Amino acid sequence: MTLPYLFSLPTHGAAAEGWLTVAEATTLPFAVRRAYWITDVPAGQVRGRHTHRTLEQVFMALSGTLRITVECPGFARHTFELSQASQALYVPAGSWREVQFGAGAVLLCLASQEYDEADYEREPASNARAGQ
Repeated sequence: MTLPYLFSLPTHGAAAEGWLTVAEATTLPFAVRRAYWITDVPAGQVRGRHTHRTLEQVFMALSGTLRITVECPGFARHTFELSQASQALYVPAGSWREVQFGAGAVLLCLASQEYDEADYEREPASNARAGQ
C-alpha cells in the first residue's frame, strides 16, 4: 500500500508581487475528477473522520494551518501539518483521515473521483479510533 506523503507544488513570483502556485497533471499523483474547499471552520474543530475505499485525495492549506492525521491499514498513524499553499499532502485510498483546522484555515481538496456516498466508511476500523 502507498503511504501518505507531503510534496511541494511549483511556485513562481516574489514577495513584492505575490506567489503563483501550480497544480498540473505532471505535479499530481492522479487525474483530478473533483475539487472542493472547506472554509469558516472554527479553530480546533476536527473534520473528516472517515475512510474512502477507492478515492485518492490531495489536501492543501490555502490559508492558515491544517493538522492532518492519516492512518493506513497495517501502518502507524502519521500526522502532517500544512501551513503553506505550496505544500500538498497525498492521502491514498483506504486511509482513515482526521483534519484539525487552525484559525482561518481554508482546505482545498483535489479528488481522484466524483462524489460517491458508497465509497465512504464512516465507522473506525481499529480500536485505536474507537469512540471518536
